[in-house]
Amino acid sequence: MRMKNSPEKKLKADSVEAPDSPAEHGDAEKNRCEGELPISPKLDRWIRQQGRDLRLRQVDRQLAVKVVNDLVKELQKFMKDNTDQPFFRDISQLNTGSYYELVKITKPNEFDIMLKLKIPRIKWTELEEHKGLFYTIALFRPTRSEIRHFLLEDELTISASKLMKEIHQLIKKFVSTYQVSAGEGRWMVCRKKINSPAVTLAFMDKDKKTEILSVDIVPALEVPQGWPEAARAGPPVDKWLGKNARRRFVSQPVYFVPKRPKARNLKDAEKESWRISFSHIEKEIIRFHGNKKTCCESKENECCRKLCLRLLKCLFEGLKKTYPKELEPLCSYHGKTAFFHTLSARCEDTLWTPGQLSDCFIKLLGEFEKAVRLGSLPHFFVPKYNLFSRTAFPARSLQFLANALQNQRENGLPLLQVQRSAPALCYTPAPPELEISTDALAAQQHKSVTDQTNSCTKTYLTLTCIFVFLAIGCVLYA
Repeated sequence: MRMKNSPEKKLKADSVEAPDSPAEHGDAEKNRCEGELPISPKLDRWIRQQGRDLRLRQVDRQLAVKVVNDLVKELQKFMKDNTDQPFFRDISQLNTGSYYELVKITKPNEFDIMLKLKIPRIKWTELEEHKGLFYTIALFRPTRSEIRHFLLEDELTISASKLMKEIHQLIKKFVSTYQVSAGEGRWMVCRKKINSPAVTLAFMDKDKKTEILSVDIVPALEVPQGWPEAARAGPPVDKWLGKNARRRFVSQPVYFVPKRPKARNLKDAEKESWRISFSHIEKEIIRFHGNKKTCCESKENECCRKLCLRLLKCLFEGLKKTYPKELEPLCSYHGKTAFFHTLSARCEDTLWTPGQLSDCFIKLLGEFEKAVRLGSLPHFFVPKYNLFSRTAFPARSLQFLANALQNQRENGLPLLQVQRSAPALCYTPAPPELEISTDALAAQQHKSVTDQTNSCTKTYLTLTCIFVFLAIGCVLYA
């Protein structure tokens, strides 16, 4: 679906002029975003309908979860029995991502599985250029344990690239022998992405032509010795979830995943760096999101928080499908971060009742657009790190995103429309579209009108005959 634009409102990255000063910039963006999208009855119905349609269907969930659970169960067994690399024998599973946070939209076609790896006591060193999000990880002292196979020349620093290479090979070996019990399809290992911390597996149909669902398997170092200084204060949830919740979060282990910064000309330390992950805390926050413990425990205490996040994810998908190249840096984590900040500011459950769904979603979208225009979206757990910094999100793409969001707002959110797809494990290819000429279309319309006229004529003649026979019968009877 293409958005309706006037010629002067084309989405160009250089179409927005920067203000002269930071203060003027802030005022300009505040004024630009203050005009919230008016919610007409039609738009309200539209948003509510989309909110209902984006929920996963039970039959889709059951089929997908069975396939994924069988895979992970057998993978764990393979890892614990493997003789190639004993370090991976002691692993445990942690389910993360939107499906397990209960905010997956449309169909359950993407799963995230974290494989927790226990390691000796370590020390981390923050990469200053990356404001507390990326670190090098090193052991306190040399070791003869199995982790020694993944150390650099100093025999202390844990190599992210070595660990990723080894686990990729192991999973590839596992997939080559693993057979799906039901025979619905087959798993395949996707090509490795240089900036991804995951080994991605795709579940293909029987003909290996169509991807039905995918699983990202992410190795993660489990560190139970406290959080780094950049995140030690904990997320800003005191007024929303309470101080006790924040203390409980900070007392949990932290995880490091083998992900390098997304930049050119990386230094050697950056190539072997680890990104801090709070996926387990994020899942807990989203699942238990209320200002009061009773939120969403029953029908009477429901809120619309997760519905708003689903709608925002839906809009992101539409934007990325329409502008895949221009909005390549945009991902669902940007929306989740803005969602957390909005919930922290609007913390009362009474502000998120189901009856306020449209209003709440428009406010969330407005907060995200404001962050885009200001170029400031602090990481919810590491506030020094700006997810919209120039190194994390190129300025040209950010400006394009600002224009795209403004266009959506002014045109009534056309990209929020989502067509329901086929069930995840019941793939039915769409029939090819046929081009119909104007003459053919006119002929079809003429045929339709003729058929309707003939039908009416037959009905009229039938009724006339009935009345005539009734009249004759009445005369003869008299």
